[in-house]
Amino acid sequence: MTSSVGGLSGSPPGAPGALARACDAIDRINERMGLLWGLTILVVTAAVIYEVVARDVFSAPTRWSNETTVYLSAMAYLIAGGYALLHRRHVRIDVIYERLSPRGRALMDLFTFVFFAAYALTLVWIGGRDALAAIQSGEGTGTPWNPVIWPVKAAIPLAGLLLFAQGVVNLLRDLGLVRGAADEGPSPGATP
Repeated sequence: MTSSVGGLSGSPPGAPGALARACDAIDRINERMGLLWGLTILVVTAAVIYEVVARDVFSAPTRWSNETTVYLSAMAYLIAGGYALLHRRHVRIDVIYERLSPRGRALMDLFTFVFFAAYALTLVWIGGRDALAAIQSGEGTGTPWNPVIWPVKAAIPLAGLLLFAQGVVNLLRDLGLVRGAADEGPSPGATP
């Protein structure tokens, strides 16, 4: 029996293996999270419009609108990091990277992945610790509205986890160890 790329022994040729299916699942999760959190811009827009009308037309400003827009925007920014990495939209210095041979690019990907992993896992570790403390203490923002802050803080380790998982997937694909769902070949843009 043959083994497919990223698969287990016994898989028919061309069939996605367990690793490829896991990578595709991570892609789908980041795609859906990016689209879902991208829609929060509609909530943010509605909150801003409501605040402007309430304040300027009815002289009745809200306590919640500003914080709602800031925290929803922050959460969307954080959680969409994996989505941006999936679509290769993070910054990379192409002037150097594009001049490297495929082997040089692979070595550069491996080298930079160490720093990427340190960053993403720090988000998970420190962010998780801070989110847990905020949940346990019922920490608020300290403003007149004073909502609990743990949902925003919980977005930090979630974002780190989504980012790290997508970084691993991209690295595996860039090194040719796993094929993509559509097997589009190498995408332009950044790797971790």
